Amino acid sequence: MGKSDKKAWVVAVNMGYGHQRTAYPLKDLAFKDRIINANDYEGIPEKDTRVWESSRKFYEFISNFKEIPLIGDAAFFAFDRFQRIMTFYPRRDLSRPTYTLEKIFSFIKKGWGKDLILRLKDNPLPLITTFFTPAFMAETFEYPGDIFCVICDADISRSWVPLNPKKSRIKYFAPNSWVANRLELYGVKKENIFLTGYPLPVENIGSEKMEIVKNDLRHRLLNLDPNGEYCKNYKPLVEKYLGGVPARSNHIFTILFSIGGAGAQKEIAVKFLKSLKKKVRAGKIRLILMAGTKKKIKNYFLEYINKIGLAAYLNRGIEIVFAEDFGAYFQLFNHKLRTADILWTKPSELSFYTGLGLPIIIAPPIGSQEEFNRRWLLRLGSGILQENPNYADEWLFDYLNSGRFAESAMEGFIETEKLGVYNIRKICLGY
Repeated sequence: MGKSDKKAWVVAVNMGYGHQRTAYPLKDLAFKDRIINANDYEGIPEKDTRVWESSRKFYEFISNFKEIPLIGDAAFFAFDRFQRIMTFYPRRDLSRPTYTLEKIFSFIKKGWGKDLILRLKDNPLPLITTFFTPAFMAETFEYPGDIFCVICDADISRSWVPLNPKKSRIKYFAPNSWVANRLELYGVKKENIFLTGYPLPVENIGSEKMEIVKNDLRHRLLNLDPNGEYCKNYKPLVEKYLGGVPARSNHIFTILFSIGGAGAQKEIAVKFLKSLKKKVRAGKIRLILMAGTKKKIKNYFLEYINKIGLAAYLNRGIEIVFAEDFGAYFQLFNHKLRTADILWTKPSELSFYTGLGLPIIIAPPIGSQEEFNRRWLLRLGSGILQENPNYADEWLFDYLNSGRFAESAMEGFIETEKLGVYNIRKICLGY
């Protein structure tokens, strides 16, 4: 068997985009190039589906309910208390299980997930999961192969770690040093923590020499630095990491806006669309709206574009990206990112995409984990807090002309680990 023939089970859950998006770059490591959804695979017992579905529907409901003034915020706050992340300082033992974690294990002890693990046992390859619950299931039902869990946030709650972490054999792939340190506070043994970086898509990175991401950033910098001030003042830095920039960019100045899987925050897009209408018509900007896998979001955008008189600019100055399934959507998403200059999104797992040399306009976070992702982006210097989207035609171009976005792009590229997929492959499969 050659090195490239070595494979693993890659397991995700299709609850929102986060865990699926994290698994997608690992598809080439997966047995038969297939990602398994722990909550939606052929032959899953009906009793298992019921547990998963109740959780998914509740999260989608509460995410959208949050948009309702006052009562929405109050309801989400109450829900978020159960998944909140404890303060890091003072350093202390945080290994005591939470109520949420104990509830998860009560379902597992009743047989939740046993069917999936029994199926995987027939071919005990290394198991890589992007969600903690399948890792708990594998350990509880004595999966004989190695169990790896990929973490997809810049900080994590206690729910990611099992009831007795000091006795657990689950190994963790940490996206940053903060998460690695957090895992130790939760009681995970140091030898079970690997600082790999988040698995960014290989089609946006290239080989381990990173030829694709470097070339894309060269062209992006020209659009993010229209007055040439950043590239002039930081010429040695740009040459060190990128080898300089071309004479002209290969695309028009482009913003890619991504909404969450539950459809929250789509209203932000329609506000900045109206604000940037004149610049779209003048050919000064291209807007890519990522509608995800929900046709109702695509139709929502289409309806509003027609309403404000921009229908003629569809597939010219404005593009709506939609796909029927996750795999097709992520493929399109990653392709569009290559000629995007700014990623506008809530601080989800997409925060790590700043490693592609993308400045991130940070939309309001939803939940405790996204609060910490926002904090991480701001510490890096690669994220910029969203101003009022109704006036995007003003503040966005002030930032652009000042070179602030160019600076953020370089900070994200330099400070973020980009070879997560290759690091994970070496640890799991040995090549």
